[in-house]
Amino acid sequence: MAGHSKWAQIKRTKAVVDAKRGAVFTRLGREITVAARAGGDPAGNFQLRTAIEKAKAAGVPNANIERAIAKGSGQAGGEGDQFEAVRYEGYGPGGVAVLIEAFTDNRNRTAADLRLAFSKHGGNLGETGCVSYLFEQRSVVRLEAGDLPEEALLERLLELEEAGGPAVVGYNLDGEGADVLAAYADLEALQDGLRGLGLPVAGWEHRWIAPLPCRLDSEDTLRPCLRMLDALEELDDVRSVTSNLEADEDLLIAVME
Repeated sequence: MAGHSKWAQIKRTKAVVDAKRGAVFTRLGREITVAARAGGDPAGNFQLRTAIEKAKAAGVPNANIERAIAKGSGQAGGEGDQFEAVRYEGYGPGGVAVLIEAFTDNRNRTAADLRLAFSKHGGNLGETGCVSYLFEQRSVVRLEAGDLPEEALLERLLELEEAGGPAVVGYNLDGEGADVLAAYADLEALQDGLRGLGLPVAGWEHRWIAPLPCRLDSEDTLRPCLRMLDALEELDDVRSVTSNLEADEDLLIAVME
């Protein structure tokens, strides 16, 4: 029976992993479909090229990518044309601001699902504009980890600007690489410029950033807030969830254990 129990647990775990992987594939497919409306050739459509790169990095099969492009560009009927990009806003426990991007073919269904996820965990879905002023949308290019120290990175970024490239507004270093930030409109120029300097570009995207975080210091507030963010991210129509939540690492670990 012990062996049977272990096998049953493995199957359940695999089912969860497969389900999450399938949800990621679906979201990335929708992103490709929406981007392909502006043209099915990635060479002339930077948004589509970005979506394809993200899908490939996540392991989406080429056949799935090709079908998503065909839907969006009108080569495979109008199914893909039903999806639209919509932004939703709301508040979590402790006044945490939440910004949600979704791809939906039914705004009423998506709003109802979001409202339920918010309310079950002590938050509330708000009106358009209620929290978006607390966020800035930036271009972010991810550099792979390497032997490039911070001073050398700063020199290369200065070299990029002196060569007529986009102005860098910030960067974040971690143990696995660096994120380089620029204005929203400069995403393509930023990644092209960094590649031109020979830097190891691993990915690029538009990202919402909150300059003024909302700090939570209580487990009783942080725990339902994290559960709410998880619940929002698990919804099928949701593309991304961004918040201005900030908490001590030790508190986060204690809450998640």
